[in-house]
Amino acid sequence: MEKPQEDEHAAIVYPDSRLFKTIPYPLSPIAFSPMATESNMLPLGTQAPAFRLPDFRGHIVSIDDFAASPALLVAFICNHCPYVQHIREGFSHFAREYHPRGVAVVGIAANDIETYPQDGPEGMAQEAAAAGYTFPYLFDETQKIAQAYKAACTPDFFLFDRSRKLVYRGQFDGSRPRNNIPVTGADMRRACDAVLADKPVPAEQQPSIGCSIKWKQSR
Repeated sequence: MEKPQEDEHAAIVYPDSRLFKTIPYPLSPIAFSPMATESNMLPLGTQAPAFRLPDFRGHIVSIDDFAASPALLVAFICNHCPYVQHIREGFSHFAREYHPRGVAVVGIAANDIETYPQDGPEGMAQEAAAAGYTFPYLFDETQKIAQAYKAACTPDFFLFDRSRKLVYRGQFDGSRPRNNIPVTGADMRRACDAVLADKPVPAEQQPSIGCSIKWKQSR
């Protein structure tokens, strides 16, 4: 068996078997580390930081490419994190459902691939195919965009309105691995529905939680 990839904020994933090593954790039978990272909760009203990044094929995508969309959802995700794996099917379905309604979705991978090579472009291509992602999945190799958004974890979501002001940042929904709450995207759907209807998004929002972004040592 291959040596497991360790993540101090999640589980231990064995690449060849997808087995998880469970550890004590009061909120879940699968027991994830109590040091799991929450969103920084960027202040509402923040202007969307610009980005211009390659996708896993090398095609450049910028924030300006979505200027016509009434809403923009930027999601910091990765390939190996169990929290992302837990919601990826629901998130993929959400993106396909809301795209024709005017929500542009962009996924960004920002982990240091020297320590997590599976999160690089080749792994991103495989993950996009397996998860059914139809949105651009971009690679933030320098991590400057993740820093600009003050992203902290995977998944970490940032929803902007037509003027590209931040109106929602937080969880996709209340589901976590093995907490027996179904993945519905309820929180994100509620926020997107409000934006598309030109209504205010409630300011009381729950942070996302997941594996920490794996920053470069030189950061």
